[in-house]
Amino acid sequence: MNLLLLLILIPVVALLISVFVNAEKVKSVILLCAIAELILCFELLREFMMERAAGNNSPYLFEIVYPWFKTWNINFHAGVDGISVSMLLLTALVTVAAILVSWKMEDKPREFFMMLMLLTLGAIGFFISMDLIMAFFFLELSVVPKFLLIAHWGSGRKVYSATKLALMLMAGSSLILVGTLLLFSKSNGSFDITVLQSLHLDGETQRLIFPLMFLGFGVFTALFPFHIWVPDGHSSAPTAGSMFLAGISMKLGGYGCIRFAAILLPEGTQYYSTAIILLATIAIVYGAFATLMQKDIKYINAYSSISHCGFVLLGIGMMNQTALTGAVLQMISHGLMTALFFGAIGMIYSRVHTRDVRELGGLLKIMPFIGSVYIIVGLCSLGLPGLSGFVAEMTVFMGAWQMPGTFNKVATILACASIVVTAVYILQAVAKVMLGPIKDEHFLTLTDAAWYERSASWLLMLAIIIMGVLPMWLAQMISHDTAPMAVKLLTLNS
Repeated sequence: MNLLLLLILIPVVALLISVFVNAEKVKSVILLCAIAELILCFELLREFMMERAAGNNSPYLFEIVYPWFKTWNINFHAGVDGISVSMLLLTALVTVAAILVSWKMEDKPREFFMMLMLLTLGAIGFFISMDLIMAFFFLELSVVPKFLLIAHWGSGRKVYSATKLALMLMAGSSLILVGTLLLFSKSNGSFDITVLQSLHLDGETQRLIFPLMFLGFGVFTALFPFHIWVPDGHSSAPTAGSMFLAGISMKLGGYGCIRFAAILLPEGTQYYSTAIILLATIAIVYGAFATLMQKDIKYINAYSSISHCGFVLLGIGMMNQTALTGAVLQMISHGLMTALFFGAIGMIYSRVHTRDVRELGGLLKIMPFIGSVYIIVGLCSLGLPGLSGFVAEMTVFMGAWQMPGTFNKVATILACASIVVTAVYILQAVAKVMLGPIKDEHFLTLTDAAWYERSASWLLMLAIIIMGVLPMWLAQMISHDTAPMAVKLLTLNS
């Protein structure tokens, strides 16, 4: 059976089984299926790299096509390239880690773990979609579980945050749907991206449709000024929900901006590139300085995500191969890093029951494993060499600096300068939370990470380290597919 079809069927089977088994066994069923999904993703990676090594340079591999709604020419059309394979692997890693971190969930465990698997199904289906309606279906499939996870299992102003998130994402989805229907009307009735890529839409049409697609997906990836759902959504979500939101869901937006906006509408990308770079630079700088003002460790990570996702959009706006490859690497790095960050924050909060940095201190002495994880992922966030953050951000910077023009140079310098601000807020958070005197004597009775928390942490930490130390195999796999897009974009720009 086709591997892509199996990747869809496993979450479906997991959900069906979960309906009928004892509630206490649901988490085991979901975890086993998530591990099976991860193994399948590694097998897909192996077979994909073997195909490329054998000289198969087809734009998409392992394609499957099944008629879905013949009347409207809608198909279940799946396929992958290097970008989507890397996103699938990220999704599988974060899913397993999020399930493990939530192992002791007692409040409606059946429904909770089913929501996590439904999110996974939506993400995987989206990343393999080669039909716009299929992609839209899976994108929307992931919105409802986010709302429910925050509204029921969240904390603080959870209903407000869940509603705000759902309304913002649905607004973005409405823009995507309008853009999709316009593309359909201009393509003689096709939603297939291989057909749409072969079209030569006139510049006026592309300039009309591109902002709809880019802004729609941009809402999902915290595009300034449509980022307002991010801080509240992340901070109110349960730990696994925050890991999914930042680690996977925000990557749906970045992937959509590349796959369904930049690739399908190259003249639109070229026309609006200055605006993209401007908004990305604002997000990078604003996100960094806004993070400095935060006292809640979850809000610190939420606002920093706005800044880090700005690097993804900056890479897209610069339009060359190096920058585009860096944008994809940044999506992967940020997904791993922020999922682990939120996981560590969740471990801390479940023990101390506060997220205020002013009430924390000396936790490294009490919880050495959790403290070490928090410090390592913080160093990854500020771009320490040897970890994934350095590889991703440096690739974006090198690609951005290659672009001529004063505006591009200034934007690159400002983005680079934001690293200094990042270092300040990360080191401040680490010092206040992990170092110094213990501020509450009750903290002395706290325990360190349990086996399931350690397993989740090691899984993501190893991925961060491997990407930081051995990045070339991943960069080469991605650059094989960003190269044709960059050539087309730069040809239009010249």
